[in-house]
Amino acid sequence: MTFKELNISEPILKALVNKKYETPTPIQEQAIPVALSGRDLLGIAQTGTGKTAAFAIPVIQKLNQPQPKGQRREIKALVLTPTRELAIQIDECFRDYGRYADLRHTVIFGGVNEKPQIGDLERGTDVLIATPGRLLDLIARKYISLDHIRHFILDEADRMLDMGFIHDIKRLLPMLPKRRQTLFFSATMPSAIAGLSKTILHNPVRMEVAPVASVVDTIEQQVYFVEKPQKSELLISLLQKEQGKSVLVFSRTKHGADKIARVLNKRGIGCEAIHGNKTQGARQRALTNFKSGKTRVIIATDIAARGLDIANLELVINYDLPDMAETYVHRIGRTGRAGNSGTALTFCSADERTMVKDIQKLTGQKLNTVLTA
Repeated sequence: MTFKELNISEPILKALVNKKYETPTPIQEQAIPVALSGRDLLGIAQTGTGKTAAFAIPVIQKLNQPQPKGQRREIKALVLTPTRELAIQIDECFRDYGRYADLRHTVIFGGVNEKPQIGDLERGTDVLIATPGRLLDLIARKYISLDHIRHFILDEADRMLDMGFIHDIKRLLPMLPKRRQTLFFSATMPSAIAGLSKTILHNPVRMEVAPVASVVDTIEQQVYFVEKPQKSELLISLLQKEQGKSVLVFSRTKHGADKIARVLNKRGIGCEAIHGNKTQGARQRALTNFKSGKTRVIIATDIAARGLDIANLELVINYDLPDMAETYVHRIGRTGRAGNSGTALTFCSADERTMVKDIQKLTGQKLNTVLTA
């Protein structure tokens, strides 16, 4: 199937061709016709399956109408997402797919100066992408009205639960018009999320794409059994061998990420670290440098394990194993996205071996042992 067969309009098709997107992913194939029909949707899909386009494309198509002169643009679509990084990425998707559409989109999130965001809102916007805290703050201060919302998208609902945002969502819901379309996406369905979906969706179409284990099918996974003192030398050796590749390295802690970055930079391997103690500006600069190829290696804590969309990322290295097997799947899912293949290398010390067993049990796949030290 092609995007054209999904009845995508010409301006969006042109933008997709420019980005070399030709074939929809399974979630896009299923979700776009439902969203275009106006029905509510409950999508269970991992990151990396293409769900941002699955809601952005139909929203752009439904809102792409010439704006009458002198008429203020009111917010007609609200995308609520848990993290700043994800909000920025979704905004970039609206920019890419809506390049030839008559549509204005704005992103707001906390941790940065609010004045430029307020300025964008005052100029009027059709689509608002927001994190919960900044959204509720600007609503309370009368900078935002939700009276004209036609489309409400709740993305990464289970992550919202993990981060304690469910109360904020419940505060927000009564402010939305009752007559609206709601698109609800979550990677998993814990009981609290299933209950929330029932309160906000009206007769939804349910679709489930890529259960947790299948996300790793396109990724070659290897494990190095190596003790902690030897991990940094192994990492340097591997990065020197993989000189042409973009590499995302995961550390369990913020301190660890900074330490790895210092060691690599001292050895002439240019890299940057991103984690929760970095300012939003520093994190965004590091991601921009990495996506553009200016920086080849980025060291991240699990703040980057969900939602980061880095095109053509070939290699993920787990310097430390995470605390949960599910987090491993989210981490390595940064590569092998949208049908591409990828490689994930894992460093495992003696005290981490139990986690390797848990990962193999969850994914149903054995990690290939490359080195035992």
